[in-house]
Amino acid sequence: MAKLSVLLLDDTPEAATSFSALLAEGGLPSTVVGNVNDIFARLSDSKVDILCIHSDSCGDLLSGFRQITNQNPDLPVVVLSCNPSVNEAVAVTRCGVWEYLDTPEAAFQAVKMIGGSIEAKAVSPGQTNSKASRQGSSDHNGRGAGRTGGLNSIIGASQVMEKVFDLIEKVADTDSTILVQGESGTGKELIAKALHFEGERHAGPFVPVNCGAIPGELLESELFGHEKGAFTNAVRTRVGRFELAHGGTVFLDEIAEMSPMLQVKLLRVLQERQFERVGGAKTIESDFRVIAATNRNLEEEVKQGRFREDLYYRLNVIQIEAPPLRNRIHDIPLLAEFFIDRYNNARRRTITGFSSEALQALQAYGWPGNVRELENVVERLVILAADDQVSRNDLPERFLSPSSSTPAQVELAEDGIHLNQVVTEFEKGIIEQALGKTDWVKNRAAKLLHINRTTLIEKMKRYNMVKPT
Repeated sequence: MAKLSVLLLDDTPEAATSFSALLAEGGLPSTVVGNVNDIFARLSDSKVDILCIHSDSCGDLLSGFRQITNQNPDLPVVVLSCNPSVNEAVAVTRCGVWEYLDTPEAAFQAVKMIGGSIEAKAVSPGQTNSKASRQGSSDHNGRGAGRTGGLNSIIGASQVMEKVFDLIEKVADTDSTILVQGESGTGKELIAKALHFEGERHAGPFVPVNCGAIPGELLESELFGHEKGAFTNAVRTRVGRFELAHGGTVFLDEIAEMSPMLQVKLLRVLQERQFERVGGAKTIESDFRVIAATNRNLEEEVKQGRFREDLYYRLNVIQIEAPPLRNRIHDIPLLAEFFIDRYNNARRRTITGFSSEALQALQAYGWPGNVRELENVVERLVILAADDQVSRNDLPERFLSPSSSTPAQVELAEDGIHLNQVVTEFEKGIIEQALGKTDWVKNRAAKLLHINRTTLIEKMKRYNMVKPT
């Protein structure tokens, strides 16, 4: 697969060298230019996959932004501002820029994420059938065909994924709030992006917020923004994610981690599309769509009193289930081949694929970490495989032991079983095993289970699990 072409505008040589090196370390080498005219020259003379702009004063470039996005509507543009401001943020995002960020690390993550989505569009060998792989096709009534982040970014040929694709196509053009549920690592954010980029709001910003990764006391400011002096270290006014998402979509990931206080405020925003910045009195209106995601069963969270019932019904207008990888094992060869191409490119390797025995072992495994775990495994194998083809012997030990690699089997009695009870007992047993192996160190146990530490703690509370004395 050809390397992605990243064009970087930076008018400060030292900063350009530093940020370009950061991109290169992440497998995204860039070409650096010094002014907007050079951008137009590059766009007309050669293919550019991602445009990244790093400037002291983005306000001076607004006309250039508007011209670039008008002429190249599918070109992802990421802006890194050295001196971010409220007015600049709003003006830049309304010019069609995909991301407006204020730290090199955040910009790097955005460029890397977009690069991964672009790679996902490429048709791998043996995947030219549009039904077998939702990559590079025009099988979506013309909406978003080839658009970065749309259905073309999701790989899948299984029946369960076809149902997901069909539902996305049906609801993408609506403004209804959507709840995406599924285990960690199943691609909930890819589904959210597909809903955005296949819909009428595709030209507007897609603004993700990980509610579980931001401390509760900072999440309110992240969502609604804050005024200068609203609290200690609030040295400047900041635009919140809801305001930045005007004309586009807000993606609230790990929504179940949100505090009860913020749940109340979110309910009001969903109902009225109005809010105030932290420390401010002015009511701000913004036109956005909300997509939420969680790896928990929100209906159960409501029953347990941990999530507001009225907010649940407001979020759950339309529900999409992201299927676990163990329920779509026929997609594993497609996904593995895609990740091989990605990491061949990033690690300068020439792995050609998996042997049939290795693929069988991958398909027999339970995949508790889902697609994210598969990607990590393939990256490891691309680096460590002894030959050009990955053999069964190259796989980690857990794939070679039937007792650890296959899902637990439960015999169905003549009069049936209580499914919830069986699932609960199985989950509790697995958590106890993980805690036992890590001497009840929660961070390590959570990593073994491929879940967040907060999720593990909630499950331990639910099952009244305490460390033996």
